[in-house]
Amino acid sequence: MSTAKAKSKQAPRRKSAPKKRTRGKLAPGRAARGLDAAEVAIAMDSEEITGVVELVRAAGGALIGAYRDPLGGRPLVLASLPLNAVQPTPFQRDLSPTHAKRLAVKIDETAAFLDPLIVVRGEDNKLWTPNGRHRLAAGKVLGLKQITALISPDEKLAYRILALNTEKAHNLRDRSMEVIRMARSLAKRHPASKEAQYSAEFEAPELLTLGIVYEKSSRFAGGAYSSFLKKVDRFADRTLATSLREREGFASRLLAIDAQAKRIIEALQARGFKSPYLRNYVVARINPVRFHKSKKGDTKPPMPLAQALTRMAAAAKNFKTDTVSSADLAWVAVGAGAQE
Repeated sequence: MSTAKAKSKQAPRRKSAPKKRTRGKLAPGRAARGLDAAEVAIAMDSEEITGVVELVRAAGGALIGAYRDPLGGRPLVLASLPLNAVQPTPFQRDLSPTHAKRLAVKIDETAAFLDPLIVVRGEDNKLWTPNGRHRLAAGKVLGLKQITALISPDEKLAYRILALNTEKAHNLRDRSMEVIRMARSLAKRHPASKEAQYSAEFEAPELLTLGIVYEKSSRFAGGAYSSFLKKVDRFADRTLATSLREREGFASRLLAIDAQAKRIIEALQARGFKSPYLRNYVVARINPVRFHKSKKGDTKPPMPLAQALTRMAAAAKNFKTDTVSSADLAWVAVGAGAQE
C-alpha cells in the first residue's frame, strides 16, 4: 500500500525534448596543403609568365597582376583584355542566346562584371576561354570594350576545366557534345595520345559514344540509353584517332537500334499504349545487361560494348509487342519516379 502511495506522489516524468538536428559539417583536411602567402605573388617580369605577358600586350590588353594558384602553384596572370580578342574553345557546347541575354540583364542590374574569364593560349596563339562562353556573349550584348581574365600558360587547362563549368547546367546532350569536340581537338593536336589518358577530362566513356550519336541525330533520346552504356562502355587503351573511328561504328549501330525501338513504340501505340515511359520500357526490355549489378570495386564491364550492341539489336528485332501489358509499363513509371 505504502509503495503504491509513494508512486502516486512522484511527479510525472516529462517527455524529453526532441534533439535538435544539427546541420551537416564538412571535415577539414588532415594536413594543410598549398602555398604560403609569400609564395603566391609573382613579379610581372618573371620568366614563368613571359609568354602570357606577351600575349596580353599583343592583344591590346592591360596587365593587372600575377600570382600562383594557392592550391597547385600554377602561375596565373590577371589582365584586362579587349572583348573581341577572346574566343570560346571550339569544343564547347552550343551557345544559348536566351541564357546569354538573361545573364546580360542580371550583370547590367548589378552594374559590375565580377567573374573573370579563365583564358588559355589556344591554337595559333588565340586566346580561348573554356568556361565563359555565355559571360563572353553577355559582355557583347552589353557592349563591353574590355573584360577581365585569369590567363594560364597551361594550354591543357582548357581540357580539364570543363568539368568545373557551373555557369549553366549541362544536360546530357551538352556534356556529350563538349566531350566529343574536345576528343576530336585532342586527337588532332596530340595524335599519339591514348583515349584512356584523358579519363578526367572526358568524365565518362559513354559521353564519347553519345557525342557522336548526337552529331548524327541531335534529337536522339540519349537518356534512355545512358544506363546501358554506363555498364558496358569503357575508355580504350588505344590512340584517340583509332578509338574515335571505332566509336563511329558503335554510334551508327546505336542509331539503328533506336530506329528499331521507334518501330516497336509505334506498334505499341497502335495497340492503345500511350504511356510517356514507352521508350524507357522498350530500351529496358532490349537491354542485355539490365539485370547486371557490378560488385564493389569491379570496373570490368559484363561484356564488351560491341557484343552488347549485337545482343541489343537482336532483342529489338525479336521483340514481341503482344507480350506487353499495362502492368509492365506501370512498373517502369514507378522506377522512373524513384530515379527523379
